[in-house]
Amino acid sequence: MNATQQAVYDDTVVRQFSIMTVVWGVVGMLVGVIVASQLAWPELNFGIPFLSYGRLRPLHTNAVIFAFGGCALFATSYYVVQRTCHTALFAPALAKFTFWGWQLIIVLAAVTLPLGYTSGKEYAELEWPIDILIAVVWVAYAIVFFGTVGIRKVKHIYVANWFYGAFIIAVALLHIVNSAAMPAGLLKSYSAYAGAQDAMIQWWYGHNAVGFFLTAGFLGMMYYFIPKQAGRPVYSYRLSIVHFWALIFTYMWAGPHHLHYTALPDWTQSLGMVFSLVLLAPSWGGMINGIMTLSGAWHKLRDDPILRFLIVSLSFYGMSTFEGPMMSIKTVNALSHYTDWTVGHVHSGALGWVGLVSMGSIYFLVPRLFGQKQMASVKAIEVHFWLATIGIVLYIAAMWIAGVMQGLMWRAINPDGTLTYTFVESVKATYPFYVIRVLGGVLYLGGMLIMLWNVLKTATAGQAQAAVIPAPAH
Repeated sequence: MNATQQAVYDDTVVRQFSIMTVVWGVVGMLVGVIVASQLAWPELNFGIPFLSYGRLRPLHTNAVIFAFGGCALFATSYYVVQRTCHTALFAPALAKFTFWGWQLIIVLAAVTLPLGYTSGKEYAELEWPIDILIAVVWVAYAIVFFGTVGIRKVKHIYVANWFYGAFIIAVALLHIVNSAAMPAGLLKSYSAYAGAQDAMIQWWYGHNAVGFFLTAGFLGMMYYFIPKQAGRPVYSYRLSIVHFWALIFTYMWAGPHHLHYTALPDWTQSLGMVFSLVLLAPSWGGMINGIMTLSGAWHKLRDDPILRFLIVSLSFYGMSTFEGPMMSIKTVNALSHYTDWTVGHVHSGALGWVGLVSMGSIYFLVPRLFGQKQMASVKAIEVHFWLATIGIVLYIAAMWIAGVMQGLMWRAINPDGTLTYTFVESVKATYPFYVIRVLGGVLYLGGMLIMLWNVLKTATAGQAQAAVIPAPAH
């Protein structure tokens, strides 16, 4: 084998994860549309236990976060770390193991959750044998990623790799601590913690799943793919470093804002609120850095739908990271908590930020991975963009209105101190907004189906290309 043949990037695993990102995206969002429809028309569970809302909802969150989002993170991090380090993946056999191991975890989740095997912890519902498998795959992922950074051919470690690295370390820590449990059978366990401590550790995990899995990892994506697609250097490299350290220090402390007005000590609740408010600064620093990367290239947004996905994702990131700190203020939380406003907030981040930045990144990757100049249909990317954006706006606007209305109805009291509305009246008033949410979800899912068609058409039209690693400069 000659030197040129040896010096190629290891992209097979990137191709596999890229295709599965889109496949699991369709599956996760389809389940989302089903559960949204069940909330509007409850008889749609057909009286079948494993189609009930309580079983399908964790399947939806796990599929969208860990199957769709997780595959997107694996695909992009493996691609980015090779390009920015000018070296092939460290331990390619281990990288292959992370792909098949992660797909096995997803399939096990898709089987056990509808059957009702759950630990009952938000975003950590999977039972202990699957939790152990997740930890094993994740450690393998860390070895591949940090091993690749360790054998890099360039001195500098690009900022995207800092974000990916922080996400990998933090998620390992969060998962292992929160999933500590006493097994009581093959698919049954009891948490190692009890009462308020269990709730505290769960929301330290839950909010940082948002902070590291759904934010830091995707910021790694943003810092690589926006400059690449725009053909511009990142707006401020110094700001990206400040953004990194401020974000990862602050995020870890924000979890208690999920537990306002509970048995958690008051000082802990206040600490969570203060750090959530501080979090606004690094979040917006990152958003501004990404958007300002387009300085001098704004015209590209007119005819580049991939860039539009990436930039609009940042506007949703900015909006969600303004809304989150506001909702953590105790007086606002007294109105918003337990209402659909929270659901709207989560989805403006998940559909708007995570969804769009992932789609833009995969649209960037697929033609390059399969030796094509561009996606099979640029027009289809355009249609996908508008379907997704209109779907998100319908979804979150409906949930905001429903949420504020619910909060106001629940706290309305008559002059004699009795409640003005029964709970069922608030549910009845919410109904039209649940129907609008289904419509928004259907549009978003429709865009995802178009993406699946476009990606498969591009992949089958081309063939896997071996990308050559640049020779080191002397």
